Order: sequence, then structure tokens, then C-alpha cells
Amino acid sequence: MLKRERLLKIINIVNTEGIITVNDIMDKLSVSDMTVRRDLDELDKAGKIVRIHGGAQSISHSIDQELSHDEKLEVQIEEKKKIAETAASFIHNGDTIFLGPGTTIELLAKHLLTKQIRIITNNYPVFDILRQSDIAELILMGGDFRKQTGAFVGPIVNGNLKKFNFTKAFISANGVHNEDISTYNIEEGEVHQIALNNTRTKFLLVDNKKFNREDFYVFYNLHDIDYLITDDKTMENIQKHYEQYVEVIIAK
Repeated sequence: MLKRERLLKIINIVNTEGIITVNDIMDKLSVSDMTVRRDLDELDKAGKIVRIHGGAQSISHSIDQELSHDEKLEVQIEEKKKIAETAASFIHNGDTIFLGPGTTIELLAKHLLTKQIRIITNNYPVFDILRQSDIAELILMGGDFRKQTGAFVGPIVNGNLKKFNFTKAFISANGVHNEDISTYNIEEGEVHQIALNNTRTKFLLVDNKKFNREDFYVFYNLHDIDYLITDDKTMENIQKHYEQYVEVIIAK
């Protein structure tokens, strides 16, 4: 089988299955583990699929199945690190900030250990990172725990969060399609809404694979976000399209 034919078959398989493992592709195409992994890496870089731990995900696949926290940690890691570093440059001593769920937000938290700030979060992994700080004031909003993302959600979180005001809020999303910002879970979306409505400056952190994608629950309008921070793999035409809704900052 020629390489081009094999790559096309892999794209078709991934798009049909939504999410598939390396072993499944090996069985379907009768090729080696190394060949499949190399092909998946190439297709991911070309923007044809999304590489995840142990396999691949279709670009359009998000509504039917939510990736686990560990799987999300494997996706777009270098791009997320750049976004997190750029986002951290907007946080200054004296700020009161909200940090929402998401692996990009967790990477952001690692840059905040030496800042004199107040942090409110419903993200347990973020709390676990920041509790090491002797400087930052940290508040964890407890409630119903979602193991899938490590976030606390529900009426307890919502009721308490409405009492707080922030100078800046940093949230992520599963999809951005025109002015719609969406996520998989309604309750997580509700937390995002409350935090964003109670902050002076709103930041959306999304990597290049999140554009022109839709997920189950639309929780906010991009027009109402102050800054969208993404990575330098975002295509120029995508960047220009979304600049009509929000100020786009490219992390390099």
C-alpha cells in the first residue's frame, strides 16, 4: 500500500469512528505500530486529525464523546504551553483572578506560583498546583466533582461564585464557531458564564484545533470576550475571521 493511500485510509477510518486506537488501525490496515504512530503524527501536524494518547480523534468529533482529563493532557501540549505562558503575562500582583477547568488553564497555573494575587478556581488540578505557593491567596470552590475534567460544578459552586468579583477571568472551551463558545457539559458551562459575567476582563484560551468546532452547550458569545489567546499554528484566514469578533493574541 502506498503511503498516500494509507494516509487517506487512516483519515477515513478516524472520521468514521470518531476516536480510534493505534491498535485498531494496525489491525485494519495490517501495518506496524511504528508506521501508524508516524502517520498519525504527520496527519496531526497537517490538521487532518487530532492526535490523542494511544490513538487519534476526528477533527469534528466532540459532541458524541468527551475526552478524559488524561487524554486532553496529551493533545496540543506544546501549543497549550505557549498559550499559558502568554496568558500569564497579563496577570499582575494585586489581581483577583478566576481560573476555570481545562488543561491549558492548569499549565497557566504553573506560572503563578510566585505572583502576589488572589485566585478563585473550581478546578481541582489547578488548586493542587497552586497550593504549593506561599504567596498566592487561593480559594477552591467545592461542589459536585466531575472526574472527567477535575472540576467542581453544580448549584453549590454557582451560588457561591455569584458572590465574587474578579479583575480577570481565564477560561477555555471545547469549540469556537463564529461567535459561539461551547463546551461538553452544561454545568461547567454555567460556571464559565457566572465567572465571566462577574469579571472586568475576560480571556479565552484555545489552541488552533478548537476553531470552527461545535460542542454540546453554547455558554458564551465571543463578542463579549476581551481577548482570545491562541497559538501560532492558527492559520491566517482563521485568525482574520475571528478578529471580527474579538481581539486575537497569537502566542509564539
